[in-house]
Amino acid sequence: MNTNHKTPETVTKDLALKAHKKKLKEEDPILTNATKDSTIKELSAMDPPSAYSKENTIGAEVESMNIFLRNLIDEHQEVTQKVKDFDDALITFRNSGFSFSYEVSEAFNKFFVYFDEHILPHNQKEERYYFPLIHKKLIESGEHGIGKKPKTAVDLMEDDHVKFIQLASLCFNLLGLASRLRDNESRVITYDLAFNSGRELVELLRLHIFREDETLFPLSQKLLSPEEFKWLNEQTV
Repeated sequence: MNTNHKTPETVTKDLALKAHKKKLKEEDPILTNATKDSTIKELSAMDPPSAYSKENTIGAEVESMNIFLRNLIDEHQEVTQKVKDFDDALITFRNSGFSFSYEVSEAFNKFFVYFDEHILPHNQKEERYYFPLIHKKLIESGEHGIGKKPKTAVDLMEDDHVKFIQLASLCFNLLGLASRLRDNESRVITYDLAFNSGRELVELLRLHIFREDETLFPLSQKLLSPEEFKWLNEQTV
């Protein structure tokens, strides 16, 4: 049997494949032979764009925003300072070999009390009044994903709120558990887990605030009517 013999159909397929490969090589769609433009900054997995880059945010002058949004931003500024104090204490705690000083203990205690008494109520206020309203407006304006149940930025913000509680609870409970462990190695491992949970919470809080201040709030200023802002202010007095 002659294996070199090809049917007309096979010959046609081979010619089509060669033509396709030639076309790909000429057009070079994945830029295998691309030359670099020195004026354009390259993106790399080792040097990704910052999550806090304002290039893709909306931004707006705080003074031009409705009082409802300005109040939320003011609360964010206070949260940001409390988060910084907690983060500084976490780093001091880790650098000391997970040794509690009076200052570290006091900082941890103040943060978790503040989390319960201020951060959680702030989030609940957003979830009860603000999020449902702006979610509806984002859907109406086309600012949403695709699918049977389109998601908006509000879905991401609500997910963050759940993660805040999970991470804060995990960090708090691990700190308490570690202090009761007699085995030094187990204690250090548990403190390290608490430290990492705390740092993850810190970063998530900061990123959440940035996304709201720079994108969600400016969008709200554009999409919500004066009457809707009036209603929000009345509900959150």
